[in-house]
Parts: sequence; structure tokens; C-alpha cells
Amino acid sequence: MHSLFFSAQLLRKAAPGGGCAGTGPVPRDDPVQKKQGKVTVKYDRKELRKRLILEEWIIEQLSELYDCEEEEMPEVEIDIDDLLEVNGEDERAVKLQESLTDCYKPTDDFVKELLDRIRGMRKLSAPQKKPL
Repeated sequence: MHSLFFSAQLLRKAAPGGGCAGTGPVPRDDPVQKKQGKVTVKYDRKELRKRLILEEWIIEQLSELYDCEEEEMPEVEIDIDDLLEVNGEDERAVKLQESLTDCYKPTDDFVKELLDRIRGMRKLSAPQKKPL
């Protein structure tokens, strides 16, 4: 089984239409609910969507590289935020190759494409505060 640090399932919950059960319109006459609304944070939905698309692509590519379905895939950890913290492309490539050491197929094309796809992305570790 593989794992991505910021899982696609988590992204789906944070994306529009996802979320916790029981959320919905807040009654206007409940002062406690109104106060909670002022301290909520808002994730950049555009960045979340990009990340979700990227992670779905990664899963698809790993399935091809390992010649198996997602459920049968060996444990592979690709942490996008960690990759974004690394300064050089070469260092990022080495870090990715280390994650794929047990793959018997060539991984150079996957690594190159992933590095191209994350270029310009931002870390998602901290949500942005919603203006009051």
C-alpha cells in the first residue's frame, strides 16, 4: 500500500462539496454558531484542487510503474511539501528516486514529469486565515 503525505482523501474532504457530516447552513439566530464563523480558516481551494489532481496523477503513474492496482502497491511515500522545501531540482530528483528504489521499471520519466508538475506550487501545510 502506498501513502501520500497529504492524502487525496483528505483533500476531497477539504475541497468544495466535501467536508464533515452535519455541516450546512447555520441558523441565523444561534449566537454561538456566529462566533465560530469568525474564527474559521479558509484553505486556498485552487491550490487544493491542483494538489488533488496531482495526487490522482501520482497514484495513476505509480500503478503503472509497479504494474498493480492501488491496493496492491508497495508502501511509497511521496511528500509534496517536503519536495517543495528542497531547493534544487537535482536534490528533488534524488529524493524522489530514493522513494522509488524498489521499482523495477525506469522511473526517470515519472520523476521528470512530477518535478515539472510541482514547479510553482506552494506548500499547503498551513491554511490561510479568512479575513473578518
